[in-house]
Amino acid sequence: MAKNTSGNMSFLEHLEVLRWHLVRSTAAILFFAILCFIGKGILFDVIIFGPKDPNFVTYRLFCEFSRSLGITELFCMDEMPFAILNTRMAGQFSTHVWVSLIAGFILAFPYVLYEVWRFVKPGLHRSERKYSRGIIFFASLLFMLGVLFGYYLIVPLSVQFLGSYTVSAEVTNLIDLNSFITTVSTVTLSTGLIFELPILVYFLAKIGVITPDWMRKYRRHAFVVTLILAAIITPPDISSQVLVAFPIVLLYELSIKICARVVKNQEKERLRNKKAAE
Repeated sequence: MAKNTSGNMSFLEHLEVLRWHLVRSTAAILFFAILCFIGKGILFDVIIFGPKDPNFVTYRLFCEFSRSLGITELFCMDEMPFAILNTRMAGQFSTHVWVSLIAGFILAFPYVLYEVWRFVKPGLHRSERKYSRGIIFFASLLFMLGVLFGYYLIVPLSVQFLGSYTVSAEVTNLIDLNSFITTVSTVTLSTGLIFELPILVYFLAKIGVITPDWMRKYRRHAFVVTLILAAIITPPDISSQVLVAFPIVLLYELSIKICARVVKNQEKERLRNKKAAE
């Protein structure tokens, strides 16, 4: 698309360029979704239902850790005290389709970011492009780290806590398939997107919406929002909320430093331009 890199374009031309970026992004998501749909055994038995297995790596590590401390072996178990069932005629097929699309989006995320960057890049100044080098790599890395963090830490805690919680021995947990899938996918995607906070702050700082002083001023408010987010995407127990809140707080502090660096670079650029004009 040569029009995207030279000259001024009309509004309709911008829409045409955007349309093709969206088409390619959608095609990439569908490509990976089809692969995931075909690999049903790996997608469900290994990945989705992995946290339901008592031998899941997270449970084994926590079990060994609890043993080393000599405390109650909370994560040492022989079986999960619940069963997953489907109550709808097309429930398993529709779940297969939706999970494949979610997995396709996760796998295609780096390419989708690349298409977004290709659309935005021509509108940036040369100095802005220079300071934005590696943005695709770091954004993809943060997203994948967030997904892995959610899948290997928050999802097992959610499954173990909510799946084994009972109000009475007379009640047996039979968890609906859609409910289980929603828990796994929501937590995983939420943490992946939350880990994009430094990237979001970078662009907001570039356009002057936020400053490091503003972020420091409202640090306490941000921590309260962090706790609220942690409570939303985790089961109702303190340990899970702390596990989610802790990396978000670290990301917020990192975002302050990124914002400060952006502002500093912009100030240097203004001084350089001012000297050049004189």
